[in-house]
Amino acid sequence: MAEAQDVDTLKRRGRRRLVGAVALVLLAVIVLPMVFDPEPREAAPPVSVRIPGENETAFAPKPKPAPAKKQASEKEFVVQVGAFANADGVLAKLAAAKIPYYTEAVKGNLTRVRAGPFPTKDAAEKALEQLKGLGLQPGTVTTRSG
Repeated sequence: MAEAQDVDTLKRRGRRRLVGAVALVLLAVIVLPMVFDPEPREAAPPVSVRIPGENETAFAPKPKPAPAKKQASEKEFVVQVGAFANADGVLAKLAAAKIPYYTEAVKGNLTRVRAGPFPTKDAAEKALEQLKGLGLQPGTVTTRSG
């Protein structure tokens, strides 16, 4: 019977030591960073709130932009650069030369690359010469379909 009391006493002491150790660790984790922090943290900047008067509107509606209307007589011109399985190199050349371009997916896992659209045929022909200067073999100047 005396041994049972000794075991209970040892368990109680062990629990108290464990609780004390946990309390010290928590105290160290929470308090020590606050004590050793060289600069106290600043509070968030104050928020200013302005309430509009009765005659004021809180938010003015933005005017809707007028839709761009294309006339049937306006044509856009493009130059076919080529169809490529891997068009990354050509696209990099076009981007470096600052020539506008777009791509289209083609059957057979190819990518069609076209330069343009250009507003005038003269601008498209100038781009055609620039494409030839880049070492590409572009097609002719055509109107953009679609």
